[in-house]
Amino acid sequence: MEQQIIVQELFTHIFSEKIISYHQLTGGDINQVFEITTAKNQFVVKLNKAELYPNMFEKEARGLTLIKKSKSLTTPAVIEFGQYDDTQYLILEKINTGKSNAKTWENFGQKLAHLHQTTHEFFGLDESNFIGSLVQNNAPQKTWEEFLITQRLQPMLEMAVNQGDINYVEGKKVEAVYSKINELLPHEKPSLVHGDLWSGNFLVDANTAPVLIDPAVSYGHREMDIAMMHLFGGFPKELFESYNENFPLEKGWEKRIAFNQLYPLLVHVNLFGRSYWSKIEEIVLPFYK
Repeated sequence: MEQQIIVQELFTHIFSEKIISYHQLTGGDINQVFEITTAKNQFVVKLNKAELYPNMFEKEARGLTLIKKSKSLTTPAVIEFGQYDDTQYLILEKINTGKSNAKTWENFGQKLAHLHQTTHEFFGLDESNFIGSLVQNNAPQKTWEEFLITQRLQPMLEMAVNQGDINYVEGKKVEAVYSKINELLPHEKPSLVHGDLWSGNFLVDANTAPVLIDPAVSYGHREMDIAMMHLFGGFPKELFESYNENFPLEKGWEKRIAFNQLYPLLVHVNLFGRSYWSKIEEIVLPFYK
């Protein structure tokens, strides 16, 4: 009831519109998410405590805007974000969803290729953001090797060791892969990546077109998005066939998928605990045997 009052006060304050219907959506681990209908529009409203995740929605809004500016994949329009008392909020366009078909996956592959062709001088971003509830470092680096180690793997590994989810010896096993990154991964220009591209952050709109939500953007290696797409549930092979027709991945990309899943798996160790360690150990085993 408290959150409903906050939402009602927000809409009165920002839009001077009366809420006709209001219901909470499921699936959010961090935020409370609501679908709101007014006399004129439909919105999705996300709320959380500002003190817990400072500027989270500002950073999410920027990520959505960066993807939109690439003129590739559709994202919900950002209507408003800010703070109301001790609650931060993000108000988004409501996407009316539909069902996927063969054209959806062909379209998704083409548009994802276009997103990844949006480049930058450095790997990273000019600010940190979030992946889930965790701060994601993005200090710009000249090489992917340097960025992957200093801004992705090592911060998450240190967090996991400090929390006791991974021990010191296991941490050293992960660090054994660092010296192999430069020869293992193809050298490419930085690509604008979604950063958290699993099936839960993907929608199909009423016109069967793909839509991305909840980004953790940076200019990174595009194989990171591809690997994440294979981690939880995955996507149909037709999508990747379409992608490769438009922006071919370097030979051997399928064999690199597991390696490129190290970062999201370390994120999941820090969010959900040690159960993800066995998969990490399986990936790093060849590097320290």
